[in-house]
Amino acid sequence: MTDTVRARAKADRREALLDAAASLFAERGFTRVSLEDLGAAVGVSGPALYRHFEGKQAVLGALLVGVSELLSSGGRAVVDSARDDAAALTALIAFHVDFALANADVIRVQDRDLDSLAEPDRHSVRALQRSYVELWVDVLGRLRPTEDRASLRTRAHGAFGLINSTPHSGGAELAQTRAILERMALAALGS
Repeated sequence: MTDTVRARAKADRREALLDAAASLFAERGFTRVSLEDLGAAVGVSGPALYRHFEGKQAVLGALLVGVSELLSSGGRAVVDSARDDAAALTALIAFHVDFALANADVIRVQDRDLDSLAEPDRHSVRALQRSYVELWVDVLGRLRPTEDRASLRTRAHGAFGLINSTPHSGGAELAQTRAILERMALAALGS
């Protein structure tokens, strides 16, 4: 087996562990999931996790820091590629709705288990979240130049709350849910 194949297999196992962690942490909560539970979910022993992470708390950190980095960099790319601020806002909403619909378990974990992160990871997550929020506030500020930043921040957080409610949504078809959330977020942001 070549080093490239081994590296790819290790990266795939790490990704599988993070996916399993998101699901198990969302279902049971961080404190009620053991290393053995995580390992069993991907067909390895609990101690085999130490090949990929320092421990269960490091798994949580990798999961939440990773998605926070994805949102921050993805949001920046959306804004940078938009033709104007109205298009940027619409694209940010679509980007966040796509994220929320694809990552309902991660949203549950973030809501419930953020305080279980190690302090450096919690600091990273909070800094990345602030960066993501301020990206939205900057776009909203250019669209609503007479409104103060605190009010715009409240609008952004309200839209996130609405969109991030998807783990608690039920029944509607995915395309219908996406369309409803996008319309409601746009209305909540006053655009």
